[in-house]
Amino acid sequence: MREFMKFTLLAAASVLAVSPAQADGLNDAISADMPSLMAIYRDLHSNPELSGEEVRTAAKLAAEARRLGFTVTEKVGGTGVVAVMKNGEGPTVMLRADMDGLPLEEKTGLPFASKVQAKTRQGNDTFVMHACGHDTHMTGWVATARQLAARKDEWAGTLVMILQPAEETGEGALAMLEDGLYTRFPKPDYALAFHDAAGAPAGYIGYAPGFALANVDSVDIQVKGVGGHGAYPHTTKDPVVLASRIVGALQTLVSREIDPQDPAVVTVGSFQAGSKHNIISDEALLLITVRSYDDETRAKLLEGIKRIARGEAIAAGMPEDRMPFVSVRDAEFTPATYNSPEFTLEMARLFETRFGKDRVVQSKPVMGGEDFSRYRRADEKISSMIFWVGGVPMADYRASLTEGTKLPSLHSSYWAPDAEKVIMTGAEALTAATLQIMKK
Repeated sequence: MREFMKFTLLAAASVLAVSPAQADGLNDAISADMPSLMAIYRDLHSNPELSGEEVRTAAKLAAEARRLGFTVTEKVGGTGVVAVMKNGEGPTVMLRADMDGLPLEEKTGLPFASKVQAKTRQGNDTFVMHACGHDTHMTGWVATARQLAARKDEWAGTLVMILQPAEETGEGALAMLEDGLYTRFPKPDYALAFHDAAGAPAGYIGYAPGFALANVDSVDIQVKGVGGHGAYPHTTKDPVVLASRIVGALQTLVSREIDPQDPAVVTVGSFQAGSKHNIISDEALLLITVRSYDDETRAKLLEGIKRIARGEAIAAGMPEDRMPFVSVRDAEFTPATYNSPEFTLEMARLFETRFGKDRVVQSKPVMGGEDFSRYRRADEKISSMIFWVGGVPMADYRASLTEGTKLPSLHSSYWAPDAEKVIMTGAEALTAATLQIMKK
């Protein structure tokens, strides 16, 4: 997940007394399957693949779905997999897991830690790691597929289980949709997914009705100037000074132009200019991340960035042919994730019954991004929900509360979730939710 949330418990003290999952056949069946599932997890963890290159991963899990009796189509939207199981008349439910790893060197010290190296799209050598927990998502997906295939007498309808590429780059969901996900295959009435959380104790579930994650835009500003010798700045138009003015003015965009009750973020993540102490460069480059929930707010922010950049350039005396060039990277845009409120609350009640109220927590929406959002956005009649499953080993979480120990975040080279609890909880929640929706 792209710059995912830090989960905040409403009652942190509850970690001292964790209720067990509902004792029934489903829990027992997944527990019995855990040795096999953990073998899959360790293999996936040891062999991550970068966004859009999930060839081995997709083939391995597609074979598993075929073995279970699904009709499987590979190479949807690149390396995506769609597995369909029809079981009479009833609703269509889509369950999604993401497959890609990150360009990061693993430092967890796990015996099955990734040592994989690959080349980025830019041709740079990099290590690769499942630092966002997608390996737990995929393993939970397999566990859920096994349970639902074995319980066809308990549900009716059409099950569509998808493995999505390139979540980390925000491309995968759109690629699958553009490759006919809703036309070549049954369009869902319901869509579900889970994501591990690096700020919550393992086995806890978090949910957010309504907006859960934000619109994510990447914006580049090429700030043009007139370069020259640093000793004679009066003969130049310094792009560093102009870009600095733009950075300062952008701070007022959220604080003075957006309703304080409407969440928004404009962060300049990179300021690049110059190559030597005594040279005033010809241009500078600003790389900006922009976050919002509401589409109208998003439009105001993007337009405001363009206006501020141009206005500061005019104030600096830049000629028209040297105005800053603002580029919004539309291909990388991730829309806000919206959990259908009534459906989400219904699933939360189901989870509370199954896992106990102390393990199911309503969490706040965050400004991270997730392209799971696109599946509902493509057809807003779909009832959709993504929920979080805590992954922090309990001893580590307690230490963070009592001793102030810092926890590694998602996308950290040190992130090592309690995979067994994440997989167990995520799979049981997904399976229980699907059985409830498709109950005969």
